[in-house]
Amino acid sequence: MADDTTVAVLGTGIMGAAMARNLLAAGIKVRAWNRSREKAEPLERDGAEVVDDPRDAARGAHFVLTMLADADAAEEVVGGDVLFALAEDGVWLQMSTVGEEGSGRLAEIASEHGIHYVDAPVLGTKQPAEQGQLIVLASGPEEVRERSEEIFGAVGSKTVWLGEAGEGSRLKLVVNNWIVGLLGVLAETVAFAQAIGVDPVKFLETIEGGPLGLPYARLKGSMMVEDDFPTSFSANLARKDAALVLDAAEAHELRMQITESVMARFDEAIQAGYDEEDMAAVYRAARSDRG
Repeated sequence: MADDTTVAVLGTGIMGAAMARNLLAAGIKVRAWNRSREKAEPLERDGAEVVDDPRDAARGAHFVLTMLADADAAEEVVGGDVLFALAEDGVWLQMSTVGEEGSGRLAEIASEHGIHYVDAPVLGTKQPAEQGQLIVLASGPEEVRERSEEIFGAVGSKTVWLGEAGEGSRLKLVVNNWIVGLLGVLAETVAFAQAIGVDPVKFLETIEGGPLGLPYARLKGSMMVEDDFPTSFSANLARKDAALVLDAAEAHELRMQITESVMARFDEAIQAGYDEEDMAAVYRAARSDRG
């Protein structure tokens, strides 16, 4: 990669800021923008240029990397002159979770602007993002694959290429449905154990290391047992991801009753004020004493 490669990072929340820092650590120039500038300003200490307008971030950049809340936010931010500001042969790395319909809509915007579009949502939350250990689910034009992989290599430990743009978002939906289902049943299992007088720690210890055990169950289950939810990925965002799964399922005439039930649990937790706590706070809605 050229020494002067510049990436415009649009969206510097928990994930975007960590990704920007890893790009800087790899020697890549970063211009950062966030709707709330104060969230981007700490990146200046790491060497990023923080700007007030996404067009200024994209001006002359080789890549624009979006890590925004949803497809509507991405469309609002880049739908004007932002993509036109990129360097010739620029690439849009759309790395947010935007769903099937959202990815298609953003791909059309890129096409209208004559910009290469790579649909590349990531697997991982705060700690993997900070450690550069995300898994990138990339899909897009073959001609920009090599260039894009160097950016992905700075923020992730593994890149899976899946074909045409949109395939990444579809696989992300499948993985997210698995995560949502696991989280929902884990929350109810911990609550059930407590309700019948079983120490949930014993449950986690029993399944650990065997075919029924998952590191994820230990991670999120420990949060539930301790009733402490430092945010790695918020309940709000997890609820959004569940809704994207259901939107895609409905478009394909599939009923997903388990996912519907877990999303209802997220709604309960969010309404109770746990919206910005970790998604494991869905446990609060499953507890028998929640009311």
